[in-house]
Amino acid sequence: MQLGLVGLGKMGGNMRERLRRAGHEVVGFDFNPDIADVPSLEAMVQALAAPRVVWIMVPHGAPTRNTVLELAGVLSEGDLVIDGGNSRFTDDIENEKLLAEKGIGYLDCGVSGGVWGLDNGYGLMVGGDAGNVERAMPIFDALRPEGPQDEGFVHAGSVGAGHYAKMVHNGIEYGLMAAYAEGYELLEAKDIVTNVPGAFKAWTRGTVVRSWLLDLLVKALEEDPTLADVSGYTADSGEGRWTVEEAIANSVPMPVITASLFARFASRQDESPGMKAVAALRGQFGGHAVMTVAEGKALRTGEASGGH
Repeated sequence: MQLGLVGLGKMGGNMRERLRRAGHEVVGFDFNPDIADVPSLEAMVQALAAPRVVWIMVPHGAPTRNTVLELAGVLSEGDLVIDGGNSRFTDDIENEKLLAEKGIGYLDCGVSGGVWGLDNGYGLMVGGDAGNVERAMPIFDALRPEGPQDEGFVHAGSVGAGHYAKMVHNGIEYGLMAAYAEGYELLEAKDIVTNVPGAFKAWTRGTVVRSWLLDLLVKALEEDPTLADVSGYTADSGEGRWTVEEAIANSVPMPVITASLFARFASRQDESPGMKAVAALRGQFGGHAVMTVAEGKALRTGEASGGH
């Protein structure tokens, strides 16, 4: 099957290679000419036989919306566009409307697997019309992991459902990572535990907390047993925030995922304005000593000792 693929970065490039290994013909476009197969979107479309299928794999937001808009101008009635990036599900609804005016179909596909997907396959969550899903199934089958189809692929529902499922998947990922991280910090803090990396590696077989994320943490600890050269500053790519926003909109209690998102915000602060306010209040109502910034820094770095 032929496929046009827009965006050949870490994920897109590996997806192109996996599809080619499965015998599909992929014509890829990227703004980096060193990795592109063709010089433009127009050239990519011209290289595909109608009716065409084009997969978008670019950053969410404006880059994806602009790509959809440009494709609407060069594709033909009967063609199909699949957004495999991390778009917000509300963008999918607008993208479908735009393309439908030209008679072009649209699917959204949440993709999980990261840089390991080339060899392991990708978990796929798709939203859209069943006929369009069936039409693109050879591509989905090539990308998903080997084995039963429903253990790596789902037609989750109507347009937007694929990215919605992927959004929740990423929110769960936030919570899982935070739980492993809290366990790591406690083990590091306890003096009787002298082999923290070994404890995590021992959990990878036979325990109820084994997972691929745990395997990856073990790999990171093998490379740097105390994570001495890793900054605690942790970014977020959007899906965690969207998950919490949707929890609020739907009155769904979500304390674990919300706390894990807020922990990332806290990781970016050298000094917390909120905790400064707490310290100042303790001084006001209880007469407790209020440390200066320098005193607090000294305590954090072990240059001085303090009570509880």
